[in-house]
Amino acid sequence: MDNQEIRNDFPMLIKHPHFIYFDNAATTQKPKSVIDALTNYYENDNFNVHRSVYSAAERTTQMFEACREKVAQFINAKDNKSIVFTAGTTQGINQVANCYYKYHLKKDDEIVVSIAEHHSNLLPWQNLAKQNGAKLKFIDINEDGTLNLNSAKKVITDNTKLVAITAVSNVLGTINNLAALIEIAHQHNADVLIDAAQTAPEIKIDVQKLNPEWLAFSGHKMLAPTGIGILYGKKELLAKMHPTQLGGEMIEHVDKNSFKTKDIPYRLEAGTPNIEGVIGLSKAIDYLDNIGMNNIETICKKLGQYLYDQLSKIDGVNVYGPKQRQTGIVSFNINNIHPHDAATYLDFNHIAVRAGQHCAEPLTNKLGVNATIRASMYFYNNKNECDKLVQKIIEMRSFFNGA
Repeated sequence: MDNQEIRNDFPMLIKHPHFIYFDNAATTQKPKSVIDALTNYYENDNFNVHRSVYSAAERTTQMFEACREKVAQFINAKDNKSIVFTAGTTQGINQVANCYYKYHLKKDDEIVVSIAEHHSNLLPWQNLAKQNGAKLKFIDINEDGTLNLNSAKKVITDNTKLVAITAVSNVLGTINNLAALIEIAHQHNADVLIDAAQTAPEIKIDVQKLNPEWLAFSGHKMLAPTGIGILYGKKELLAKMHPTQLGGEMIEHVDKNSFKTKDIPYRLEAGTPNIEGVIGLSKAIDYLDNIGMNNIETICKKLGQYLYDQLSKIDGVNVYGPKQRQTGIVSFNINNIHPHDAATYLDFNHIAVRAGQHCAEPLTNKLGVNATIRASMYFYNNKNECDKLVQKIIEMRSFFNGA
C-alpha cells in the first residue's frame, strides 16, 4: 500500500490536500472505516451494553466485548480481563494512583519517574506523594535525551514501590529502554507503570515480554475517537483496586446496607461506557493491523530521521534529541524566533505544528528553553511534506531577520 493509497482513506487529508498535519502526537486523523463505524453504530446499533436481553442490545454488547479481546491481542495480554476501558491515558494513570497506590503507599515509600514525563504521568504522583508522605524521585536523561540508566540504578532502591515511566517521549521522540528499566525495578520489587500514549500508535507492544504491572494509552492518538483509552493491569492488582466510581453495571448484588461488586474488569467500569469510542477503537486497531505495526514503526522512524537531517542542515535551527531518530517526533527551535511566532507563520502557510512546553515543563526546563516547536508525523505523512516544512522555515528566517 503506497502513501497516496493510505491518504485516500482519510477524509480530512483528501478534502484539504494542501494542509500539512504535523501534530499527530496530540491526536491523529481518522480513517473513513472508523468514521463509518461510528455512523453505523448510531444508525443501526445504538443500544446500551450489558443490560438488556433483546437481540439488538446483545449484538452491541458482543461488539463491545469483542474490542476488549482485540485490545488484549493488540498488546499481547494473556487475558482480556486485564483490559479496562477508560477515557484515555490520563484517566488510566489517575485511576492507578488514586484507586490503588493511594491505599498501598506509606510515608517514605518512593515513587520514581523520569524528568521527561508528560504532566499526566507526573502530577498524579506529585499529588499522591504529598497526600501519603511518599518521596517522589527523578531519573535523569543523557545529553541526547535518552534515559540515563545509570541514574535509574541510583534512584531506584528497595524503598521504591513504583516506577512510572513514559515509553516514548512526547517531546524528544526517544524510545526508553523499558526492558532494562523494568529489570532494575523488579530487582527491587518495585512495580512499573508504562505511559504508552505515544507508543501504541507506532510501536508494537508486548506486555507479556515487557512484564509491566500497568500500562495505559489513548485511542485518539491511534486513529480512534477521543474519550476512549485503555488501562492494562495485572489481574491480581486490578482486583485490589478500589473502584473509581460506584453505580450501575459494576455491582453483583445490592441491598439496603451493602453491595457486592462484579469481578474485574467490570467492577472498574461503572455506568454507561463510551460505546461508540470502543467500537471506533476496534476499527482503528483493524486498520493498524492491516497496515502492520512493524511497517508503521519503520515509516515513522524514516520520516523522523529525514526531517531531523534536513532541519539540522539549516543554520540557526536547533534540533533536540538523538541524531539517530526512533519515531516520527522531532522538536526544534529557530534562533531569534519564538516558537509561537514560528508556529503562527507555519499556520499561515497551511502547516500545523505544536509550539509550547508540550505538557512536559520539567523537560523543557532541563533543555534550557521556554518552549519548542514540535513536528510529529504519522504513517500517512510523507517526505514531500517534510520538504515543504523545511522550505517554509528557511523563508521564515529571512522574513523575521529581514534578509
